[in-house]
Amino acid sequence: MSGAFADEWQVAKDQDGIKVSLSDVAGSKYKAYRGVTLIKASVAELKKIQEDVSGSCAWIHECKQQKLLKQEGDQSWTYTQFSTPWPVTPRDSVLHVTTRQDADGSLTRKLEGVPTYIPEEKSFVRVAKVEGFWKLIPKGDQTEVTYQVHTEPGGSVPSMIANKFVVDAPFNTLKGLKEKAEKP
Repeated sequence: MSGAFADEWQVAKDQDGIKVSLSDVAGSKYKAYRGVTLIKASVAELKKIQEDVSGSCAWIHECKQQKLLKQEGDQSWTYTQFSTPWPVTPRDSVLHVTTRQDADGSLTRKLEGVPTYIPEEKSFVRVAKVEGFWKLIPKGDQTEVTYQVHTEPGGSVPSMIANKFVVDAPFNTLKGLKEKAEKP
């Protein structure tokens, strides 16, 4: 990860076994967010759920539509459209995802925005910058899941809406993933 993340993380929400922390990022008016939870599923099961790119939209916060643009070995490029609250223009993003499986069984997915990878869509504002990761660490019969991201949403976003998003996005995304993975 780049040095964009501060070391000062403040817990913003701790509920349903999901802890969300926020951090200021130098040179940005938007905070980075990090959500951490334990999910009763293996790394392999969670990897499979995450790799269903269009199906993942069902558990990703405010995801309207998502598709895989390209897959090359451990790298993929995805396109996502997000629903946004009024008066914010809907956003879309293009991510370059690099997956790394470690010897200890953990899995890391590096997320990097590539806004110019495909032409911009009418009626959407392209997210200018995305930097983050998913980290899945096996813990017995559970997996510790960390989802950490900093975005520059592009265009203008009222701070009240941006500040709500940085808490809701990791919380609702992890909650959705947990519900999907633990569904009997």
